[in-house]
Amino acid sequence: MKQLLKKYSLFARALLFVSILVLLKFVAHIYDWESLSLNPLFSGIVAANVFLMGFLLGGVLSDYKESEKLPGELAVSLEALLDEASIITKAEKPLPSKEYMESLQGLALAIRQWFWRKEKTTSVMLRLTALNDFFSAFEGGVQANFIARMKQEQSNIRRILVRIHTIRETSFISSGYIIAEVTTCLLCLGLVLSKIDPFYESLFFVSVISFLMIFMLALIKELDNPFAYYENDCRDLVSLQPLQDLLRRRVDPLESMGLEHSTWEA
Repeated sequence: MKQLLKKYSLFARALLFVSILVLLKFVAHIYDWESLSLNPLFSGIVAANVFLMGFLLGGVLSDYKESEKLPGELAVSLEALLDEASIITKAEKPLPSKEYMESLQGLALAIRQWFWRKEKTTSVMLRLTALNDFFSAFEGGVQANFIARMKQEQSNIRRILVRIHTIRETSFISSGYIIAEVTTCLLCLGLVLSKIDPFYESLFFVSVISFLMIFMLALIKELDNPFAYYENDCRDLVSLQPLQDLLRRRVDPLESMGLEHSTWEA
């Protein structure tokens, strides 16, 4: 039942606004406030608003499709570093391999917390940069291609984190959102104040047109941040399953080493 409510939360919110508009339409009809006439200019404004929303939706969808790949790429790079650490640990040389493994596992847990805004971006970046000390310590005791691969994966993780941070903290053309919101509000007001006979037809058009515009606007704003796991009312988020599987596979079995463990939130 809870999952069903989450699935249709966006639909329910749009329906609530439409219900308010229908109620206002009844009030405007009763008190004869329907002073606007329906003409071709009104339909042109509706078409222009739909075009604007289509433009915004196309922009956020491109970011969303890119965002779907980022958790998987992040998990792959982290696991590659963990694999290299496992190989170094098995080498019979006096290297800080155990400390390096613990640092990597701490980084993985910090990234998990970072997605939920329980860890700052600066803190995660500092953990990632701190791996350089281990790379320096490994020089001379580890093959150069091992260190080169680890530095490459470190660079990949940094690139992915910066990209996720940018998508999460910035909106796609904020001025476009303002125009779409203002136009949608004016169109809804125009539908309420327009005189359409018979009255039941006016209720139909007010309900359908306002629902489509409000739902599309809410959907665009929700898709604009596909990493908003910290917001309980967001549903259309990219999956963190690859990172979750990595933590369960490579971090949970090592809890005996004193690492912090956090259960995944539903």
